[in-house]
Amino acid sequence: MHYVYIIQSISHPDRFYTGVTGDLKRRLSEHNRHEDEYSSRYKPWTIKTYLAFQSKEQAIAFEKYLKTPSGRAFAKKRL
Repeated sequence: MHYVYIIQSISHPDRFYTGVTGDLKRRLSEHNRHEDEYSSRYKPWTIKTYLAFQSKEQAIAFEKYLKTPSGRAFAKKRL
């Protein structure tokens, strides 16, 4: 499975990060261990939502959509 996830900063609740991964637990751990330049500034993180896809291509396409203005509006309203 491939996951598109949105995490939310606990220390800065107005900050979100959207990504795609094959291992959600490992990726969240990486964000909280300072292994990502952007996310290390706003740690700790918690999972806000995630969606599972069988196809890696579908997951990547949905992640790209969520990073567009209309995708961000969708996520804010629906996710």
